[in-house]
Amino acid sequence: MTAQILPEPVWRDLAQAHARAVEELTEGRLARRVEGKKHPVDDFLWEYYSFRPAQLSRWHPGPGVGLAGASERAEWSGYVLTGDTAYLDEVGVRERRANAIGFVRDLLTATLSRPGRFGCFGLHEWAMVYRADDEQIRHGGWPLRLGSDGTDAVVESHTVACSHADAYRFFTPEAAPRNTLAPTRERQLELEQPGCLHAGMDVYKWCFKLTPLVPSALTLDAFRLARDIRELDMRAAPYDLRELGYEPVRIETTEGKVEYARAQREFTTRSNELRRRLLDLLTA
Repeated sequence: MTAQILPEPVWRDLAQAHARAVEELTEGRLARRVEGKKHPVDDFLWEYYSFRPAQLSRWHPGPGVGLAGASERAEWSGYVLTGDTAYLDEVGVRERRANAIGFVRDLLTATLSRPGRFGCFGLHEWAMVYRADDEQIRHGGWPLRLGSDGTDAVVESHTVACSHADAYRFFTPEAAPRNTLAPTRERQLELEQPGCLHAGMDVYKWCFKLTPLVPSALTLDAFRLARDIRELDMRAAPYDLRELGYEPVRIETTEGKVEYARAQREFTTRSNELRRRLLDLLTA
């Protein structure tokens, strides 16, 4: 396939626009680090995932694009130069990352083959504080809306049905047996389904883990989706975050369940669109 060659002024403008977009999305995180402050919503993507703002701000065009006048990319992993034009070393990257590409391709395919399930109501966050003492609560600086006893009562009066291994592993020992599933890393291909908020956030992980094969535009779209999902995740959690401007989604009520499931369906549509874009790239 003949590569499209982008003139230097064109691709540098694209790279700068991408860096500015990332800066706007990360400035709060960087300011809080200087001040030593924590944020239970915005900090999550940086603490849970191993991709730093500086890494996200680097622009990658993906396959089939040459960057004229980009000799500095000779020092970047995954690039080759012809003269002063830089190209993604697609063959080399695909060979080196074959196992990761294969896993992500299989996981995306399996997830897209299943309907979303919309009856979990975000109870994974409640199960993470079920019968927990103050030291065990992950966001201990924020009060529980219903108090400890009220939070425990919500867990005990609902069916907990978490399908995501990385959420389930944070359940308290008392909550884990209440889950209708026993998700593990080994069962991920079997259990992953597109209605899961954590699976939707993880699309971002699969994108950045395959950098620079994945174009930065796709990775940034996945990051934005993950941020939106995390906001719902914490609004539906047992914490009271109204001081930060987050009105709770009261999943302990019928109205809250309807609100949560509606948002969950919208996120499923968005995450499946990104899964298809990433899968198209990996199977090209």
